[in-house]
Amino acid sequence: DLIARLAFIQEWVDSLKAPNLYWISGFYFTQAFLTGTLQNYARKYQIPIDMVAYDFIVLRPAEQEAAHKTKPEDGSIVHGLFADSARFDTEAHCLAEAHPRELFAPMPYIHMLPRHVKDLEPVKGHIDLYTIDKSMPPYQGGSCHVYMCPVYKTSVRFGVLSTTGHSTNFVIMIRIPMAPEHDQKHWVKRGVAMLTQL
Repeated sequence: DLIARLAFIQEWVDSLKAPNLYWISGFYFTQAFLTGTLQNYARKYQIPIDMVAYDFIVLRPAEQEAAHKTKPEDGSIVHGLFADSARFDTEAHCLAEAHPRELFAPMPYIHMLPRHVKDLEPVKGHIDLYTIDKSMPPYQGGSCHVYMCPVYKTSVRFGVLSTTGHSTNFVIMIRIPMAPEHDQKHWVKRGVAMLTQL
């Protein structure tokens, strides 16, 4: 991992421009990368940073091929995540049960796309304790049928707050498409999460 991280950063330095794809596991302080991407979007469109949040698009195989050649207009395309206790079915394009005896499955590339919070569709069945509008109850009766998947650096799933106020292990919640017959509870009961490294 250390050698791969050095190679990733050296290639970035040598090319003198930001890469088309980011190996998210290669960042020591992942939150700085995530915040920087939001700040770039906020500056570009003159939006207050606290009114910007991420939407997520899991790329299909053809889109992954195209991502190697072209950089997205907004946001960042990341790779290097692993699903823990589940897998992503590329044909059905949704979260699926893990194969027998398979603990971790590589995830497809994910486009982390910043948007104005008012443009984000609320998630069905997700309890959001950090809503922007504090007058709203924490339960959001949304219509977006995705699993709010927590991302951790390691499988320990435990971290302490660092001096920056960020967890030393938790990274972000990512929206992952799920099958029509599944809901949040289905995947929460299985303890499904994503990891940046195994």
